[in-house]
Amino acid sequence: MGDSGRENNACCTDDSCSGLSSIQTGLQSLEETIQSEVCCGSPPGPQSNSLEKPGYKLLNFVTDFKDSACGPVPRVKTKLAGSDHLGTLIARLGIKRDQYIIAPGLYCVGNPDLGSPVLVTANYKLTFDSLRQELAALDAWLLVLDTRGINVWCAAGKALFSTREVVDRVKQTMLNKVVSHSQLILPQLGATGVSAHQVKKASGFKVIWGPVRANDIRRFIAADNRTEKSMRQVTFSIRERTVLIPVELSHLPKPSFWVLLAVFFLSGIGTSFFSLNDAWYRGLMAMAAYAGGILAGAVAAPILLPWIPGRAFALKGALTGVVVGLAVVLLFKSGLIWLETMALLLITVAISSYLAMNFTGSTPFTSPSGVEKEMRRAIPLQAGAVLIALVAWVSAAFV
Repeated sequence: MGDSGRENNACCTDDSCSGLSSIQTGLQSLEETIQSEVCCGSPPGPQSNSLEKPGYKLLNFVTDFKDSACGPVPRVKTKLAGSDHLGTLIARLGIKRDQYIIAPGLYCVGNPDLGSPVLVTANYKLTFDSLRQELAALDAWLLVLDTRGINVWCAAGKALFSTREVVDRVKQTMLNKVVSHSQLILPQLGATGVSAHQVKKASGFKVIWGPVRANDIRRFIAADNRTEKSMRQVTFSIRERTVLIPVELSHLPKPSFWVLLAVFFLSGIGTSFFSLNDAWYRGLMAMAAYAGGILAGAVAAPILLPWIPGRAFALKGALTGVVVGLAVVLLFKSGLIWLETMALLLITVAISSYLAMNFTGSTPFTSPSGVEKEMRRAIPLQAGAVLIALVAWVSAAFV
């Protein structure tokens, strides 16, 4: 009986042996998989990009590298990805805007050769993205200057988009070996920081001033580097003004915290030394005036800029501040005395005037010398208005 049993176990048909063999193989494979995960972690992810090098990560906007006389040059996409649009949105909101940069140096789009144009731009990624998305189906070299993450126009005013930086970047990239011509196309808004004849003298490359806007660059190149009148005109439309508002507002949260803390404290001072009830009630009124000043100066003034009387931005902000300030006073008119009315109005006007004046750095309507002159006149008046408002606000509690 026992021998018969052992014989039955040892002997099997071809099909049954095949089934047992498959089960054993499967179990062995499962055991190896489990052992591998225990010893070496989870299964491997996708293979690394073959173009990446130790210590360097291939950025999402780089497709591959083009060989050139100066070595491999990153070839960039002309179509923006979702991450690029997200980065633009974050930069527009002022979040880590000074860190939104790319490495300076030489890049390319398409398949440029010795005769392809060289376009010069800043290493602020928003500027870089604005240019590359307009270069679809073009073959061109992009010479990116180190402007410390600042756009072309502002960098030119800060001497970062400069003659020296252009010359140094041309030499560092050995551009004279990459192209057979000696022409650089620079954005017109960089003209205040670059001397064309000095660039020619120091590098051998002639500066050609391109259009103001990146979306005109294709027509400019197609017209053999000739500009139309519209390409030279700087616009500042309502859309262009509105898109700058979030950046201006992004600077306010931190100082606003301390301002409102001080406002609520001062609002509680009175005949009983300090009243939490007054701090809350009067503090809310003062906070409304402060918020009204922000709305008037950082939002309404930029949007309505061409239609507000006067040339000085501080004056334009003061006018919008008066309108919003009167609205704040009317909102609380039943519980105000004249000193409080004056204080709320002055706070709104001063804050609005200051923020509107601060907007001058974002517009083409002013010059650096004009801004400095306006600030020297306006800031003492704004500070005086705030001081009078605070004295009147505290004094009102003792009347």
